[in-house]
Amino acid sequence: MNDDEMQVTIFDSAPDSRLREHRLSIDRLQDELAKFGLTANQSKVYIFLGKYGSKTAPEVCKTLKLPRTETYHLLTTLQNRGLVSATFQHPTKFTAEPLNKAIWVLVNAEKERVNSLESEEKGIVELWESIPMFTTTKDAKENKFQMLQGANQVNSKIKEMVTNTKKEFLILGSERDFLKFYHSDFFEPLDREEIDLKLLTSASDRSLYIFDDIDRSKVRKMPASTKENLCFIAKDDEEIIFFIKNASSAAQEMTAIWTDSETMTYSMKMLFSSIWSKSKDIHL
Repeated sequence: MNDDEMQVTIFDSAPDSRLREHRLSIDRLQDELAKFGLTANQSKVYIFLGKYGSKTAPEVCKTLKLPRTETYHLLTTLQNRGLVSATFQHPTKFTAEPLNKAIWVLVNAEKERVNSLESEEKGIVELWESIPMFTTTKDAKENKFQMLQGANQVNSKIKEMVTNTKKEFLILGSERDFLKFYHSDFFEPLDREEIDLKLLTSASDRSLYIFDDIDRSKVRKMPASTKENLCFIAKDDEEIIFFIKNASSAAQEMTAIWTDSETMTYSMKMLFSSIWSKSKDIHL
């Protein structure tokens, strides 16, 4: 790779570059790898090595414009996770493992982690039960909120809301938000007759496939004037979750607030109704 070629990659290509068309795929792939705990820069290095071939650490550092110390740390972490291998030659060259092998390694590592946690559940519950309660009064119900950091925490709370939905579930979000919801399988449990499901999105025609299994009367496209960073979910009249940093952020940076505040829930549902009335049905 010569100096000119090292200046432009699929990660930093100019808007008029022939490589620009691949950016959406790269962004989606990074989102998928983030589900396995890879940071944005870890996935960036892995994808670069996988698509541009074996490279030395200085080549990775220069081409991806990463700090030297961070580059070595990223390569070491990827090696430790079994996603990258290194040669014995000098200078050392790093090679990405084939994607199917890398996914296998990541999936099995996650399974081992979950199995380890499950095996500890009984002991943790026993420890909890061994400690007596030190209050005799029942707390009065008060409105609560939770700060949720990272995709795992956010998705876990959304799944909890989906599971406990009785009559109504409202989602408002951008195209990228709904792509994330789609790949997390949130929609299927909600598509039931007894639930009033309404989805407001800015999705373009190329991503309307995510609503193929949903009654299109339950989906509307928001006015273009609605800001892309607005995203929230309301369940029944009981609770909402709204995003501070949504799908446009890296998975580990996703931040949301959950609350069962009646006032907040009512306010967000009123906002949803207002936008819904100004939105158009998506074409079949």
